[in-house]
Amino acid sequence: MHPFSIAIHGGAGTLTRGMMTPEKEEEYLNGLKNALNAGFSLLENGKSATEAVAAAVMALEDCPLFNAGRGSVFTASGTHEMDASIMDGKTRNAGAVSMVTGIKNPIQLALDVLEHSGHVLLAGDGAMAFAKQRNYEILPPTYFFDAFRYSQWQSIK
Repeated sequence: MHPFSIAIHGGAGTLTRGMMTPEKEEEYLNGLKNALNAGFSLLENGKSATEAVAAAVMALEDCPLFNAGRGSVFTASGTHEMDASIMDGKTRNAGAVSMVTGIKNPIQLALDVLEHSGHVLLAGDGAMAFAKQRNYEILPPTYFFDAFRYSQWQSIK
C-alpha cells in the first residue's frame, strides 16, 4: 500500500459517447494512463507532490486529445492562448500563467513562476517575457494545430 494517491481528469468538454469510437476511447484512456503514470512514478521515487502534479499535467499537455497545451482549443481569433496554475499544499504558495502562446507546457512555466519569481500570476506579455528570460522555446502555431479542434472552432464560429 502506498502512502499517497494521485487523481487526474482529462477535461470538461462536450464529447458524447456517439462521437467516440472504441479506438478513440482507447486513445483517451491511454492518454489518461500516461498522465497518471508520469505523476505516480515521481511520487514512488520520493519526488514532491508538486513535481508529480506538474509531470501528470505535462503528459496531458503533450497529448492533443486533451484541452491543454497541444490540444488547446482555438480562441475566437483562431490562435491558442493557454493558462495553467499550480499550488504547493505544504507552503500554500502558488504559481500561474495566463494568455501564454507557443509554450509547449504551460504548467512548467506556472511552476517556474511559483519557484523562481516573486509573483503568483503572470499574464500575457509579462508571462511571455518571463518565459523568454527562463529560456523557454516558443513553438510555432502549427504545433498546436489539431484538425478536430479546428473543426470544433469552425462549427462554433
